[in-house]
Amino acid sequence: MNEVAVVKNQILDVEISDLINNGMGLVKINGYPIFVKNALPEEKVQIKITEVKKTYALAEVLVIYQTNPYRVTPKCKIYDQCGGCNLQHLSYKYQLMMKTNFVKEALVRIGKLDVKVNDCIGMQDCWKYRNKTQVPFGVRNNKVIAGFYKENTHEIINMDTCEIQDALADEIVNYMKFLAQKYSIPIYNETEHKGNLRHIIIRKAHVTKEYMVTLVTKEDKLKNENKIIDDLVNKFPQIKSIVQNINPQKTNTILGDKQKVLYGDEYIIDYIGDVKFAISSKSFYQVNPIQTKVLYDQVLKYAELTGNETVIDAYCGIGTIGLYLAQKAKAIYGVEIVSDAIKDAKLNAKLNNFNNAHYEVGKAEDIIKKWQKENIKADLIIVDPPRKGCDSSLLDTIKTMKIPHMIYVSCDPATLARDLNILSDTFNIIEVQPVDMFPHTSHVETVVLMSRK
Repeated sequence: MNEVAVVKNQILDVEISDLINNGMGLVKINGYPIFVKNALPEEKVQIKITEVKKTYALAEVLVIYQTNPYRVTPKCKIYDQCGGCNLQHLSYKYQLMMKTNFVKEALVRIGKLDVKVNDCIGMQDCWKYRNKTQVPFGVRNNKVIAGFYKENTHEIINMDTCEIQDALADEIVNYMKFLAQKYSIPIYNETEHKGNLRHIIIRKAHVTKEYMVTLVTKEDKLKNENKIIDDLVNKFPQIKSIVQNINPQKTNTILGDKQKVLYGDEYIIDYIGDVKFAISSKSFYQVNPIQTKVLYDQVLKYAELTGNETVIDAYCGIGTIGLYLAQKAKAIYGVEIVSDAIKDAKLNAKLNNFNNAHYEVGKAEDIIKKWQKENIKADLIIVDPPRKGCDSSLLDTIKTMKIPHMIYVSCDPATLARDLNILSDTFNIIEVQPVDMFPHTSHVETVVLMSRK
């Protein structure tokens, strides 16, 4: 281990050597890494050390002496305070190059894999793409505020507009701030665990243009509930559903277990391609609808379905990927540990009259073994795990089964690289395709096609 090479509040002149996958610039002093916020490769900067750990330090930029040619002025007025985006200071073309490199670098360093990585597929218009907005409420100087948390804090940065969120969703948030003030709704204070209104979550169905508003409260009762509903719906007729979620816990988790529909339906309806989806307030549904179709088209392309294939969809969520393939497959078998998600997946299969889609609740590795005993022979398995990657026992199960093809959809290059390394003795990696689902952030999705050796 390298010795700590710096001290807190030290000021240094350095040249940034790289951009790491959390969007920070990297510089090393005698092998000791320093991560610098808002710094880009090839920039000569003056930095101040803000935090010192055994294995790394954090720093902020004081002066930029030499600028990276791809640096741009961020569009967002509160970019320097908000923790929502971390790459708005980098031109979009270069963001895509960086994301391709994040995937390549992880596969080499963590996965010990030498494979070709295609260029990251970006968006034509990389602004206002998010179909989901969720912000906490607070009070400052007796005025209701709402916005994102300042990076690494729970201090709310009041926000009128967000450059990556749906414009109407911004208007609804601002109007809800006005209503909370008008009707003297007690705003939740997380330090004291007092007050009532905690968060607002807005979901937009991209194709149908339906909106759902979820108000998260600490208590069952919401003061002036009927007036709020009337005002919201009269001002925004696009709102088809208003849900109250009750979260009485002293916790950072946004949603509680209990909820009720205050207005309209429990679901709003959206489409990905020709496939219809019912989205509830708790559904996991990709936040970038345009790139979701790009991502799923990539999966469909890799799957090369002829209508005779049986596909296993592990970590299936509400069934989005599997149902997108169900149009061209003989059968889809989806498994997910969250029972609400399977309820939604079954509803979505029914909505589309897909009688060839079957869903079960449970751990993927257990249910897949059960299907094997039932003599269900899969031609393809798709995994789309959470950020932590696949459970090791699932990877072991996949390796022992005779499934000829596998598609891995990943939202984290590091856990993808780890899992591909584990699978590499059983599968050949045919193609790796990054897709930019989250412009102006350092996140990247990757689709990997594999075939059994």
